Amino acid sequence: MNNYITGHDIEALFAAGKRQLALAKNDRMTSIARESCERLGIQVFDGGAASRSASAPVADPSSASRPVNVFTPAEFKQAEFKPTVSSGSHDAPADYDIDAWRAQFPILKEAVHLANCSQSPQCERTRAAAEAYLDSWDHMGMDWDRWVQEVNLAKAEFARLINADPGEIGIGTSVSEITSTIASSLDFGGRRKKVVVTDAEFPTVGLVWLAHEKFGAKVQFIPAKGGEIDINDYHTAVDNETLLTSFCDVYYYNGFKQDIATITEMVHAKGSLAYLDAYQGLGSHPIDVKALDVDFLSSGNLKYLLGIPGIAFVYIKKELISHLRPAFTGWFGQENPFAFDIHHLDYAKDARRFDNGTPPVLTSYIARAGMSVINEIGPNAIQRWTDILSERCLEGARRRGLDIASPQDIRRKAPTTAIRVGPDSHAVEVALKERKIICSARGDVVRFAHHFFTKPEDIDYALDSITDVLGRR
Repeated sequence: MNNYITGHDIEALFAAGKRQLALAKNDRMTSIARESCERLGIQVFDGGAASRSASAPVADPSSASRPVNVFTPAEFKQAEFKPTVSSGSHDAPADYDIDAWRAQFPILKEAVHLANCSQSPQCERTRAAAEAYLDSWDHMGMDWDRWVQEVNLAKAEFARLINADPGEIGIGTSVSEITSTIASSLDFGGRRKKVVVTDAEFPTVGLVWLAHEKFGAKVQFIPAKGGEIDINDYHTAVDNETLLTSFCDVYYYNGFKQDIATITEMVHAKGSLAYLDAYQGLGSHPIDVKALDVDFLSSGNLKYLLGIPGIAFVYIKKELISHLRPAFTGWFGQENPFAFDIHHLDYAKDARRFDNGTPPVLTSYIARAGMSVINEIGPNAIQRWTDILSERCLEGARRRGLDIASPQDIRRKAPTTAIRVGPDSHAVEVALKERKIICSARGDVVRFAHHFFTKPEDIDYALDSITDVLGRR
């Protein structure tokens, strides 16, 4: 596994009074680190120089010229802080072993993965889950009883994550589908027909509500200002004609995190339903639907929940379920799907009435496995560590003079840190991938989105690398 030495490391080495550094075969110095060595007069003894491009300054790596007492990267990195976070239940204080968890993600042996706001990496548990389905299909040919059971187990794992009852959870293939199902269950023919949406929503959500204007919905958008939504704008936008307010937990563009508890209370006071799209942050911090009192919540699984595309979940408050009759439906939304009754709508009594056609079985296997990891570590634990990393990322970006598009108060920020790079952000993403950094471009930004398995040196290496890429461009 490569060990990245960054400008931050060299500055720490210099501050410790060290002026010599020995590199092993798997140590990799960023260009910023090499420049720091030159500037600070630190002599580098490169044991792997023959297999790498030149770095400056590099002393003769032969044993004859190499000092006996020389500092190595391992020696100054071992002083790096370790997380003190909870494991198991969400409340029991304990440490989790980052190195042990990292070992379960094969790609981390060769790359820095900071694209968790877009797609999380594969872990051993999710791969084993996929193989369990493939084995079942291979050996059983058709095992629908077991497969449907796995769908229900995935619902239960999602319910555990958000503190809901499994009977309040429906399943679909995407948040687009789920939002459409929710919209189809509402009546836009009365006095309350307005849907309030913010500019921070992922496009699919706003588009679904706009599509329902032909059924009488009246859509009003709250504008984003400086990459954020002013909570006071909900006061004026939500009124006595508002049927539903649709808002996100986290803005996908820059990681801005809304005060969803205050928003929910505010819109309820106006008589509006509250629909929370939690996709962009769920798994990186705790969300308790009972404490928040939201009416609906949706999320897919391919981001911080360690899953893949093709599955999403919806929470519907128990008290609302019997009053909602979705027009976007299918045979698995019926009380008895296997009655094969084509002539009568007989909605399931619980949130299963929001299910549609044949459920996503393979993705349910993978989704349950990924969410089991998040539930085992605990969202509180994950947030404590990712907040530490956010502070490091923000401070490191400021020190390098990078243009930060994210909030700089971690209380108002998810793990996503967005760096403005201009209109050719995809090219920057590609250039970083060539340096074994997996990140995600959106618009004029490149997003670094860390997770519970990310180490501080991953952040430093990514910041050094984007600084170098932008400097070269």
